[in-house]
This record gives sequence, structure tokens and C-alpha cells, in this order.
Amino acid sequence: MPASLNAPVRHRAIWISDLHLGTPGCKAEYLLDFLRCNESDVLYLVGDIVDGWQLRKGWYWNRLHNDVVQKLLRKARKGTRVIFIPGNHDEFARQFIGLAFGDIAVHDETIHRLADGRRLLVTHGDRFDAVIQRARWLAFVGDSLYTFALRLNHWFNRLRSRLGLGYWSLSQYLKHRVKNAVAFIGDYERALATEARRRGLDGVVCGHIHKAEIRDIDGVLYCNDGDWVESLSALVETQQGELRLVFWDRLTRHDAQRDEHEHERVGQVNASP
Repeated sequence: MPASLNAPVRHRAIWISDLHLGTPGCKAEYLLDFLRCNESDVLYLVGDIVDGWQLRKGWYWNRLHNDVVQKLLRKARKGTRVIFIPGNHDEFARQFIGLAFGDIAVHDETIHRLADGRRLLVTHGDRFDAVIQRARWLAFVGDSLYTFALRLNHWFNRLRSRLGLGYWSLSQYLKHRVKNAVAFIGDYERALATEARRRGLDGVVCGHIHKAEIRDIDGVLYCNDGDWVESLSALVETQQGELRLVFWDRLTRHDAQRDEHEHERVGQVNASP
């Protein structure tokens, strides 16, 4: 059903994570466009919103990053329930769990109830990452290598833009074809599904690994909302209660008629019962 001119699409809930504000890799222009075009009753910020690791190495914060923060605060002021769940890159915020920044509540984790009554654990996911929990130094080394890959990705996409081609993540393509990375992702997804089952929940929503996904793992609904440095994705629960992944890999022109589904790619499994 087409949306009216310039009117945002309304959802029951939106999940976004791994924005990595404070780094050149953050696609703040695309994120800001997404936030302008989509509204929700609840907005979950599922960790790594601000990249404290990179900001400690060197300050990077442009106007668009500030605009994103202001947009999130404005949504909260205007009635959207905004919940911030810190991740490993913004773990400094975990000392404020139980408090609020403006109208944004800070939680360690939370449970979201879908329209059909199913309950989903919402957590960033870093506590289920064996590397971060057992070899933190290796995580920092990996982060530096990943930052380098994102720089390559930036220049690669500048070249694509000059050739008239759309955004495409070289770093994500390489990562998902490295055998060890694929094995790590599988272990991570199973660990989170196991935890949701242990708690008697129906599923889990997380971020952390920058791989957007909706799938069933042994009867547990696993959802990952992706990121805003590679996949440029969010997870939404529609007004009808359907879970969908939204990929915002091109900018919307506000002076053109938009279709509600122009940016959507439905997840790999039907999230309805």
C-alpha cells in the first residue's frame, strides 16, 4: 500500500544497532534518512550506538552524527518509547543502566512482546561472543583490522558511485566468505537461541556481528538487526505484527512518491506463527 507523500511509515517496533557513531564507517546520512522515513511505538537501540573504542583512539564526529543523536532525542520527546541497550563499543553506558538520558531509558536487556503474544529477548549479544569474553585483547586487534577493511570499503564505494553504481559492502562480502568467520557467526547465533530457550522465551533480537538475519534455530526465532556500517539494515515489527528486515541502501528523495515496501526485503523465514 503506497505511503502518502513524505509521510513516514509507522511500525509497532523498530530495532537498530551497531551505528558506530564516532567513526568514518558510520553511514549517518542513510541512517538519518531511515529515521526520518520510519516511526514506531517503540525504538530499540541495541548497542554499539556510539563507538567508544574508536573515539578513544582519535576524535571523529561530524554534523550528520550530531543530527542522528538529535533525531533520536526528538523521537523520544515526541512520544516514541526509546530503549538503549549498550554493547561492547559503548560499554561505558552500562554504568547508567536503570537511568535515562533525556527520555531514553538505558537497559541491560529487555523483553519485547510481539502483537501475537510471543516474547523476544532483546540484547546486544557481545556477552555471547567467546572472543570478547575470553580474549579481549584479540577483540581489539580484530577491531583494528575491521576498521582498515571499512576504509577500503569507503574508497571502493566512492569508485562505484562515480561509475553510477549503488552501495555494496566489500568488507561484508569478504567477511562472510572467510571460513572461520562463518563458523563464528553460526556458533554465536546458536548460543543466543539456546539462551532464549533456556529462559522460556520464543526468540531473540540482537546485533553485534553485523549480519542481518531472521531465521528459525531449532524452534527459536533468531533475529539480528544488522548494522549501519555495512548492511545498512533494521528490524521492524509492522502494524500487522510481521517481523521484517529493512535494508536502506539508497537514499529516499522526499519530493518523490514512496512505496512503503521499496526498501524492504523480507527475512528468510516467515516470522508469523
